[in-house]
Formats: sequence, C-alpha cells, structure tokens
Amino acid sequence: MSDYQNMELLRFTTAGSVDDGKSTLIGRLLYDSKSIFEDQYAAIEASSLRRGEEDVNLALLTDGLKAEREQGITIDVAYRYFSTPKRKLIIADTPGHIQYTRNMVTGASTANVALILIDARNGVVEQTKRHAIIASLLQIPHLVVCINKMDLVDYREEDYEKIKDDFTSWGSKLDINDMHFIPISALKGDNVVDKSERMDWYGGSTLLYYLENVHIGSDHNLIDCRFPVQYVIRPNTDEYHDYRGYAGRIGGGVFKKGDKVMVMPSGFTSTIKKIDTFDGEVAEAFAPMSVTMLLEDEIDISRGDMIVRENNVPDSEQDIDVMVCWFNEKPLQLKGKYTILHTTQEARCIVKEIRYKLDINSLHRDLEDNDIKMNDIARISIRTTKPLFTDAYRKNRITGSIIFVDESTNETVAAGMII
Repeated sequence: MSDYQNMELLRFTTAGSVDDGKSTLIGRLLYDSKSIFEDQYAAIEASSLRRGEEDVNLALLTDGLKAEREQGITIDVAYRYFSTPKRKLIIADTPGHIQYTRNMVTGASTANVALILIDARNGVVEQTKRHAIIASLLQIPHLVVCINKMDLVDYREEDYEKIKDDFTSWGSKLDINDMHFIPISALKGDNVVDKSERMDWYGGSTLLYYLENVHIGSDHNLIDCRFPVQYVIRPNTDEYHDYRGYAGRIGGGVFKKGDKVMVMPSGFTSTIKKIDTFDGEVAEAFAPMSVTMLLEDEIDISRGDMIVRENNVPDSEQDIDVMVCWFNEKPLQLKGKYTILHTTQEARCIVKEIRYKLDINSLHRDLEDNDIKMNDIARISIRTTKPLFTDAYRKNRITGSIIFVDESTNETVAAGMII
C-alpha cells in the first residue's frame, strides 16, 4: 500500500477543437490500459448500439452529462482518475468550444502536461492555437501534440510531418519549454497505449509511455520557500499542552528542521523546531506537501501569514498587474470592486485600469477594447485593501495565482495570473 501512496501523481489536461477526438482518446487510454470495468464497457457498448454506431463509442466513458451525450460534445470539465504500475494519473477532459474557454482554464490550472489534439485532416486550426496559447499562459510545463485520426489520412508520414512543422513554426513564439509530437488514432488505438504497426515510420514513444515517464519532479518551484499558513493548531490537551503548529500546504521550496525562517508580514524571524505530517514527523518538506510547522519562538502568526526565508521573500504589494481570464456573463467593471482570494488570504480590490485585451488567435494586444466579457483574457491593474505576498505566476503557480469573486453574488468571476 505504501508503494501505491508514494507513487507520483501526474495531472494532465486535454484540449483541442470540437470533434478532434479528445473524449475518444481518453476512453481509449482507459480501455487499453485496463482501467475500466467490464460492466462499464458493456454499458457503453449497449449505448453505442442504440445510437446506431458501428464501433463502441469510447467517448461515452468521459462525457457524463446527458446533454454531452446527446449532442456528442463535451461541455464541462470531466475528471477521470486511473493508475498504471508506474504512476497515478488525473485527467481533466476539457471542452473544445470557444464558449467554454473558462472551463479549459479551470481544468488546466494545476496540470503538469497539456495534451493538444489536432485532426490530421484539418491541421492546425484556430482553436488549436487558442488552446496552445492558454497552455503557455497557464505555464503548463509539458505540451504533447497528438495528431489524431491518422487512420483517415491512411497513416501517411508526410501529413504528420507537415502538421508538426506548421505547429512548430507557429508555436516558437510561445513560452513552452517542452514540446512533444505523437501521431495517433484514438479510434483504432494506434500509439495510444500500444505501438502502431501501421506507422512503423514513427520512432517515438506511445502516449501512455510518455505520460508514465515524463519527468515532472522539477515542475514545482523548489527554490523559493513559500508556506502560506492556513490554520493554527492548538490542541490544548495535557499531552500537547505547549503545542502550537502552523498548518498549510507548501507553495514552493524545501523546508528543513533547523532552518532559519521569517514570517510575513511581521518580519519576525525564528527557526523550524519540527515538521509534522499526517504520517508523522519528517526532516524536510517540499511543495506540494501538506504539513504542520512548529517554530522555536512564540510569534503571533495567523491564517494568511506566510513563512519564507529571510533572504528570499515574495513581493509584498497592493498594486498588482494581473492577466485575467473572465468567467462570468457580467462583464469586468472598470473601477469595480471584487473580493480576491490569494493563497490563504482574502482581501478586496478595485480594478484601476484595463491595460489591454489579448487576441487569443494572434497574440495581438488590443489596447482600445475595454469590454472584457466571458472567456476573454485581459491584462488589468488592481489595487488591494492589504498587501498580498506574491511571486510572478511564471515563477510560482501557487503564489502567482489569484481568484476574483463578485461580492454581491459570491460567484467566482475570474482567474488571474500575476505578472
């Protein structure tokens, strides 16, 4: 059991245009890696027959909403969990339609790998670019471009190479460190779990092999120590009479027993006395572990404070520049006031300025258009009611992300990446 608990967890998200076969690909991945049960397979087999389809429609495995099955499209983010002997995997199957951009942002915000599907017949289309830009905006470390439906172009190498060249030349201006291409047929199973015999010209790995072996250990920021305090633990029992622990999830860096640390915003310093976890004391802890830290000195620390290193502190700012993806039907209000959630802090802010709206297709900055509606991405400046302890999102996805909430409806209206 402990081996299973210690297995690395990979989160990946799928993206692509409508009908590129994202849901079919995930169904194929689950089916070929023996991650679904016989009765599940029997149910979708019967459902496919009812719909008059020749093959078993594996997309029905992930499309859980009735409207999705009826229309044959994905609307909401569907999370699927499976594991192989090497890794545990969580898949966020996100929609392809433009009007669901916000759902893609939600599914992709914590992913290690973004899977972008391209239909081999259509090549690189507008939605492909849109999704790649969002993946790069969200700083997803690894991008896998699956060129799907190779069976419909007779598994021709030149079709695959052309799309690969098109995408590479366009994608060179994106901020993506690791890009990988695989020719597949989700319907027939080529290069998904098993190597394709019909594409012997392709010398690379299958998709599952890539997902099991891609190196994700350094995807977390292990340099800048950030520990947002979520809760103060005072048991007040005889056994733990003097226990005062600070619980939370490490947002970056490595903390060791005996390390000298500083608490923000007070600036007081102390030394780590011990680090407790659910499974007992540990000598060191790193992102994204959940731990309880005990310090040598009695310092007044509460939720929203951050434990860091003296010589490596985040910015403590009230004027912040943010890229936002707008989620709500009600447009962004200039001079509007919103509640913001950042790590374990809650504050309020006012939108001071809308700098520009990003044209997702061309990466062009529109400086004139201040009308930020649902699914738009824009750069704005905000002023907060109290300082937030932030890093640039590209440096740390935890301390660099921010959530906007409408005060009157309590709806989440935007996700932001601090610049």
